[in-house]
Amino acid sequence: MTLVLASTSAYRRTLLERLHIPFETDRPETDETPLEGEAPPATAERLAAAKARAVAARWPDALVIGSDQVAYMGDEVFGKPGTEARAIAQLQRMRGRIVTFHTALALLNTRTGTLQVEGVPTQVRFRDLSDAEIERYVARERPLDCAGSAKSEGLGITLVDAMPGDDPTALIGLPLIALSRMLRAEGLQLP
Repeated sequence: MTLVLASTSAYRRTLLERLHIPFETDRPETDETPLEGEAPPATAERLAAAKARAVAARWPDALVIGSDQVAYMGDEVFGKPGTEARAIAQLQRMRGRIVTFHTALALLNTRTGTLQVEGVPTQVRFRDLSDAEIERYVARERPLDCAGSAKSEGLGITLVDAMPGDDPTALIGLPLIALSRMLRAEGLQLP
C-alpha cells in the first residue's frame, strides 16, 4: 500500500520523514471554515478526516494521512494569521495565557474504508511577552502560516513557559506517536 500525506505543509512533510517510510504527498482541497457552534477540537478532527477523504479517490490502494490544527483559548480561535499585523495581534492576545493547540490526525485506508481519527491537545503557556519581543519574533520567524502564530520548532520556543502534552510533534502539526499507533493498527511495520 502507498502511504499518502494529504498535505503540502513543509512542517508535516519533515515530521513524516522521521519515520523513514516512503510516502507521497497530495494537496487536499478542503473548506476549512468551522461549522456554526462547532467546538475547536471537533473542527480539527472533522477537517483532518475531510483532508484524508479529499484525496482518497486519487489513491485507491493507500493509507491516507490527514491532519489539522486549531489553536484556541476559551471561545476564541486563533487561525493562520496570514499577515504580520494579525500575527502580532494574536500573540498579544495570548501573552501570559494558556492556549490549547488541538492537533487532529486521521488515517484512511482507501482499500477497506477504515478511518481512524484522534485528537492530540497541547496546552501552551505563553510568557508575558512585551510588544517589542512579539514584534521581533514575528519579523524574524514570519509565522504567518501557523495556527496561533507560533512555531515551537523554531524561535517560537522562546515565547513559552511550558507546553505539557502527550506528543511533542503534535504542536508542530503531525502527532507521530498517534500516527505510529494508527499505522501499526493497519499492519504497517515500524522500527
